[in-house]
Amino acid sequence: MHTLAATGDVRKVALWLGHASMQSTEAYLRADPEEKLAVLGAHTPIPLRAGKFKPPSDALLAMLGETRSIA
Repeated sequence: MHTLAATGDVRKVALWLGHASMQSTEAYLRADPEEKLAVLGAHTPIPLRAGKFKPPSDALLAMLGETRSIA
């Protein structure tokens, strides 16, 4: 809906969503906005802990790290 409001072009919305036809996009555009908000409001977000991402140790990543430090 934000893309449609920003561009005013349904074709751009279809491209962003990866729809093969405009009929697929039109089904989303015809949905009642109040119903969409009610569905979103009925769900609670997933609780997340703050922190930094640390990837698991991996042989390939270790090798790439060694290659980078050599160059």
